[in-house]
Amino acid sequence: GLSPRPLSVSGTDEHGLKIQQAAAAAGTSPAELCERVSGLFRQALTQAGVAYTDFTRTSEPRHQRAVRHFWGALRDGGALYKGSYEGWYCTPEESFLPESQLAERTDAQGRPCKVSLETGHEVHWTKEENYMFRLSAFRDPLQNWLRDNPRAVFPDPFYQRVLRWLDEDLPDLSVSRERSRLQWGIPVPGDPTQTVYVWVDALVNYLSVVGYPESHGAWWPAAHHVVGKDILKFHALYWPALLLAAGLDPPERILVHSHWTVRGQKMSKSLGNVVEPGACVGQYGVDGFRYFLLRQGVPERDCDYYDEKVVKLVNSELADALGGLLNRSTAPSINPSNTYPRFSEPCFPKVLDAREAKGTGRASAEDYELVAAVAALPAQVDSYFEGFQIYKALECIAQCVRQTNGFFQRHRPWKLDRRDAAEQLWLDTILHVTLECLRVYGTLLQPVVPHVADKLLSRLAVGPAERGLSGLTFLARYHGKPCPFEGRQLGPDTGILFHRLGKSDTVKKGKQEA
Repeated sequence: GLSPRPLSVSGTDEHGLKIQQAAAAAGTSPAELCERVSGLFRQALTQAGVAYTDFTRTSEPRHQRAVRHFWGALRDGGALYKGSYEGWYCTPEESFLPESQLAERTDAQGRPCKVSLETGHEVHWTKEENYMFRLSAFRDPLQNWLRDNPRAVFPDPFYQRVLRWLDEDLPDLSVSRERSRLQWGIPVPGDPTQTVYVWVDALVNYLSVVGYPESHGAWWPAAHHVVGKDILKFHALYWPALLLAAGLDPPERILVHSHWTVRGQKMSKSLGNVVEPGACVGQYGVDGFRYFLLRQGVPERDCDYYDEKVVKLVNSELADALGGLLNRSTAPSINPSNTYPRFSEPCFPKVLDAREAKGTGRASAEDYELVAAVAALPAQVDSYFEGFQIYKALECIAQCVRQTNGFFQRHRPWKLDRRDAAEQLWLDTILHVTLECLRVYGTLLQPVVPHVADKLLSRLAVGPAERGLSGLTFLARYHGKPCPFEGRQLGPDTGILFHRLGKSDTVKKGKQEA
């Protein structure tokens, strides 16, 4: 049958000791704290132009029902047992940590304490009676799943990391906490003295949002999870094991991304170098900010963020290269009729090999290279987008934009005389090729810079139904086919495509002080 329309889901995971403690410290109830913070997350997504079909909150009744059912499936499958558990618990991370991941420090009062090596958060020795999950029983099934699906965890360094974890010790997992310590969470079905462990509860959101336990079959397991590398173990080890134990398949893909550093340092509240996304949207515009993050963000390694880097990249690629090209090729001085000019085959004859073109038309070998590069671009970009390598797609587009600027510069259309019939044909051909390139770039950039792309396509009079990827053609006239855009009146002049960013006030201040 037909698969349902794509869902993109975001949301907030709202239970756990960390939230319970934060609410108490703020003198509010956990429910009120979650309501407020969940609203801030939603606002941040809207500000950044991120659309979602559903925003799931783990405090919702539909989710609690799904968790109770999932717990029942684990219990009925024999994957749970009651055991006494003791170890070092890290509340900010909501997980028990082995000795090997701890370091000795002194706390603010000068007393010795233990902290997590990775995050520096303090850990506390905790001993309690909990429900345990037989994680150790799932080593083979997990190894088989990963061997059969080498792209299940991507990029590859993270896939290799999960395989290494499976070679190490796999202790059983504590999946509940004593209710006396943790009230803010879902009670274990049939045992009101225990609360479901926050991670088990949170992970089930991927099922509850597709209608588990009744209608998830339309979707599951064709899900792609996008997660930060710091929560890889929960998603690529614990979650697939829990799913298998509950009689379900692991998700199709787990796409993992790294973190942004600031001038080489990890972002942290204590260093005071946390970058506020809302402020960046205000400073660079939503498209400028998105373009930088997607153009420079390499999923497999941490990438560095600082103001001058954003300004330089966005100015050079969006404002100058792309905006400049549109501006020059549609300027009244060069395109007085404000139309999508006609292509002349004699000026730019189709050749199988650019070397044959000598002496016939006016196009050079480099022009044929440009045409070949742009013709190959949509499939290349599509495959990089699908493969979660958006930065590579944008690199290819930026490279083609540079080549198109080179083409325009090389032939100096502004020097050609429209009153000379032969020159007019060549001038219109140069403009036709340039606009065709721009139309391809505008179409491909829609998911990345929606406003800039819309502005560009509207200026080229590309209608709403002509903006899809599947029907995207390039330079049909070169291949002897009709071009639906040829001769069309261009859309109204929408002004500067993307305004250059000035050095921000923060930079100026820093320079003066220095």
